[in-house]
Amino acid sequence: MTITGLHGIMKTVTVTAATVTILMTVSSGGNMIEKLNIETKKKLIEANWRMEDSHPSGGLKEVPFIIEVGPMHMATKKYYNNPDAEIEWAEDHAKKREDVYDYGFPNIKPNQGINIVAGAFGCGCKPNDEADPWVDCLIKEENVDDVYKLKVPDPVNNPYFEQAWKHVEALQAKSKIPLRVINVPSPLVTASLIWEYTGFIEATLVYPDEVHALMEKITEATIGYVKEMFKRIKNLYGVSHEFWYVPKEMGIRVSDDTAALLSPNLYREFGVKYNAMIAKEFGGIVVHSCGDISNVAEAMMEIPGLKGLDFTIPQVQNWEKVRDAVSGKTPLCLRHFYWDHLGTGAQDDGLSSVEDLAAYSKKLIDFFGRKGVFIQTSTPTTEEAIELGEKLHTVLM
Repeated sequence: MTITGLHGIMKTVTVTAATVTILMTVSSGGNMIEKLNIETKKKLIEANWRMEDSHPSGGLKEVPFIIEVGPMHMATKKYYNNPDAEIEWAEDHAKKREDVYDYGFPNIKPNQGINIVAGAFGCGCKPNDEADPWVDCLIKEENVDDVYKLKVPDPVNNPYFEQAWKHVEALQAKSKIPLRVINVPSPLVTASLIWEYTGFIEATLVYPDEVHALMEKITEATIGYVKEMFKRIKNLYGVSHEFWYVPKEMGIRVSDDTAALLSPNLYREFGVKYNAMIAKEFGGIVVHSCGDISNVAEAMMEIPGLKGLDFTIPQVQNWEKVRDAVSGKTPLCLRHFYWDHLGTGAQDDGLSSVEDLAAYSKKLIDFFGRKGVFIQTSTPTTEEAIELGEKLHTVLM
């Protein structure tokens, strides 16, 4: 059966008893790209997380990739605790992507922000129109001893967690689309929100005992929070709050952005130790960090139970250090969004990337290899995403 989809693209739909396979005509060359059904995508992604080989150079026959459409989706005022707006965004994003060839599939992001555990400890959190809620810290140099007074929040009855559970419940009642997990900040990230940010980095050197006391409480709270979240989410998409499907066998994915500011030894003391506790509890951990993680990538590899790393690669200055420490040893998600490549050559709309995103993605696998590598990128528009999907299907084979 032949139908005309969005943007006039002709598609042939072959129906079998087992599955529905969609073949999309590539407008530029007339070649047929066979779009993958969700179960096939899951199997291939899971195989890549296990670092299986089916390509002569290692890795899968095609490096898995996803293309998001539009700007970064965060816990801004519009979406924070607003299930109707969140579902509308998810449905609209799925519609924008329905003609895009990649390894993504529909899901809902239950936006609560990276601040969630800090909020449960009592930090003031202010929703805004720009990013995740802004956080008022509780600890500064003048009240360092207050870390000993902080109570570990109850994962069920703490008011800040309760509002998250109500949000999850509402999303599941209103939609059948699977839910990602809520953002899981690493203990380091939560500590840097509870403790005034610059002061916290200094405190790892000046007040190590107090920092460890805080980190122990945060780690206990984070484990309790994640356990309760797994109980609450009935239709789970994956164990990451990001768009990639991360199967539950990976444990849990954490956002560890503070790592980029620490020396290797400080990260071993305050990052490796507490991430290892989380990994032990959930059977593994995938660690994400924005920023230049060149100096701590090797230390990250020392986390017991590490199941993968996830970096915003344009922010990394020394790719060679990362490659030598990581490539071929653990799964590696390499993120580069269109806004990472904006510059003076951008088009009039101020959105179009200066960089050729397909060529940049090819450069990544040429440098880091194929084995266990995932590519995550984005475009401002659906039309650009469709074109990019066709290009990546060619260059990542």
